[in-house]
Amino acid sequence: MSSRYAPGGAVLAVVHEPGAPSPGGPLVLELCGPLGPADAETVAARLAQRHRSFDVALDSHRSGRHLLRLTPPAAAPGPLPLPAELLADVLAPPPPGGEVLPVTGHQRALLRAALAPAGTTADTGRPHHPHGADDPHDPHDPHGADSTGGADSTGGIDGTHDPHDPHGVEGVEGGGGGGGGGGHLEQLYWDWSGPLDVARFAAAWQSVVDRESVLRACFDWVASPRLVLHARAEADIAVHSRTTVTWAQLLRRDRARGFALHRPGLLRLTLLRGASSAAAPAPLPRVLLTYHPALLDERGVHLLLREFYRAYAAGGVLPGGERRPDLRDHARWLAGQNTDAARQLWARAAPPRHAATRPGRPGGATGQHGPGLLHTRLRAAQTFRLRSWAALRGAAESSALHLVWALLLYRAADVRGPLPVSFGVQLSGRDITLPGAAGIPGPLDGPLPMTVSVDPDEPLTGLLHQVRDTLLDLAAYPWAGTESIRAWSGRPPAPSGSARVTDAFTDPCADTLLRFEGPLPLPQALRGELAAQGIDVQSPRIAAGATGRPLTLTARHDTEGGLALSAVHDRARLADEDAAALHTQCVRLLRALPGHRDAAATTGQLLDVLERAAVPRMARPAPPPPRPALSVLRPGHPHADVICLVVVPGVPAGSYDLFVRGHRGPERIVAVHADGAPGAPQAVLHQARGPGRRLVLCGCGPGGRAAYELAQHLLYAAGPAPAVVMTGIGDAAAGASALARGVRSVLTPPP
Repeated sequence: MSSRYAPGGAVLAVVHEPGAPSPGGPLVLELCGPLGPADAETVAARLAQRHRSFDVALDSHRSGRHLLRLTPPAAAPGPLPLPAELLADVLAPPPPGGEVLPVTGHQRALLRAALAPAGTTADTGRPHHPHGADDPHDPHDPHGADSTGGADSTGGIDGTHDPHDPHGVEGVEGGGGGGGGGGHLEQLYWDWSGPLDVARFAAAWQSVVDRESVLRACFDWVASPRLVLHARAEADIAVHSRTTVTWAQLLRRDRARGFALHRPGLLRLTLLRGASSAAAPAPLPRVLLTYHPALLDERGVHLLLREFYRAYAAGGVLPGGERRPDLRDHARWLAGQNTDAARQLWARAAPPRHAATRPGRPGGATGQHGPGLLHTRLRAAQTFRLRSWAALRGAAESSALHLVWALLLYRAADVRGPLPVSFGVQLSGRDITLPGAAGIPGPLDGPLPMTVSVDPDEPLTGLLHQVRDTLLDLAAYPWAGTESIRAWSGRPPAPSGSARVTDAFTDPCADTLLRFEGPLPLPQALRGELAAQGIDVQSPRIAAGATGRPLTLTARHDTEGGLALSAVHDRARLADEDAAALHTQCVRLLRALPGHRDAAATTGQLLDVLERAAVPRMARPAPPPPRPALSVLRPGHPHADVICLVVVPGVPAGSYDLFVRGHRGPERIVAVHADGAPGAPQAVLHQARGPGRRLVLCGCGPGGRAAYELAQHLLYAAGPAPAVVMTGIGDAAAGASALARGVRSVLTPPP
């Protein structure tokens, strides 16, 4: 993260030049950046306050370069390790008036996926649907019409991946580190019906930002991921005209823009307006709301929308003060939870390795890419029949949906006899003992694996009760994350930097996720206030977005009493026709379920409804391309020193490329991937350095900590001790500039 002490968004560089290891000796760090003596004193004071076990001393011996000496309380054998939190507070100190919170398990998984190396996440082009759409205002509007066969179906935006995506990953980065990319965001939209005052609209959202800490939050992952709350942030609002951009182009550009995860405000709004003409009146303004799921869930967004409408109705200012409880209170509540019962549950309930998780049988490459969007619905009468059928058997209609999905996974596995199946279910993290938790906007909802055993010869009622009881067990621990579940069940940790895995053993929620969203309507009194001003509030609809998994299915009740099903699928994994077939088969089973009233009706009899339907195909994830452990980026002079850029997931994209292009010295520049097999980077660096050459290990963000750890392993090797240059996280230009300052400090002899 950019240093709060450095002006103009500059990124701080820290240099460590280890001498001979001495037990109990100080850890010496040189701050290289546009820091005056007062700024350096502020850094030292903050470290002394937050890390009392260290004796902190500052020596500002040259302008812009300051030595920090960190002495441990007692002598320790070998070189002094650099604590993760201490490094984070040097490179990414909390902002003035801000706070730092730990991330939840769900957030950690989403961040790992967002910061993963290229080739491990879904390509994200325009959302696409093979059936078209029929909006009267915009031919590319994914909001639709009724189809035949008892279900309503609408389409998305027909298009392909944008080759000019500014967040595409090139060069040596190997990851989409600072931006969050377009592959992990969600989008909602609605038409604004009534008079619209843009200044009042912006003021109302700014008022919400001022009162909601979640809208002033961002992430820091210099060491271990953490959540940073700022005291102040600006609402991100843009206004466009239909004369300059179409709805389809707007969606594509907004998704390609991604998010800068290290900057506060991971929610933005875009207004699309159109001018009237002699031929036709102006279409209604359309509002696009984009958010990152690592910081907000859909219910949290609806809570924020409620506050926005309160502010708009009041003239642009939200009455009252800052919301509490908020993320800070939730973090304290989580820290006080006893995990013993959760450990016992997941020791027995974790999905087995052979559980079926894929919704399609193995198939070849789809030849498609980007997210696809599908809408279907059960009409009100069909929804009532489904709800009644489930209620008479002691379950909710969400359990009926889970039952049907379990059968589709079983059918895709192509086996006979009983088989465990596993899929992710989104659980509300607001049904907890924290008072006021229901009103906290934030990432409280999270996916947990549901595993049930499907036997075609067993009664349907038995499978219904099985999914119901499993969900009740999971609902007691909605805060459990995938990493915790893996540890509690005795499973090995996921590979470093892994964002996509292919079986329930490593990530049970990797292939499919089901979400059942409850309604959150505006209070009637607020609707009345807005109606008095001529504003008719519409319910937001899913535009697209990509969830980082092959398919995410969301169910919700619409205003007409029907059950609407929206699916976002990765077209590289599920082709349009296969996703459409899967969606249709899900609806067919839901419609047929109430007809099986006999207590002896079996799951196999319900599956017979699909006897003549083809089983969808699903492409296997493409393995990441092989990469060398070490890449030579610039050969340099034969006898010059070696600059090594350490590549790990989360390094800000483009910073290393810009550094290489801008470096004018004779040094050889190489890149080493430090997230592979232990010991491999050290071996290749011994060879790359050669005799008599000095080695400078460099890393941006998490690459800095990896560079420091790599240097510790090389301290006792032959040759001079390697120097380490570590920087915070910023944009590509700021990261490259900080690296250059640190390298100059190492390579330029002091006067």
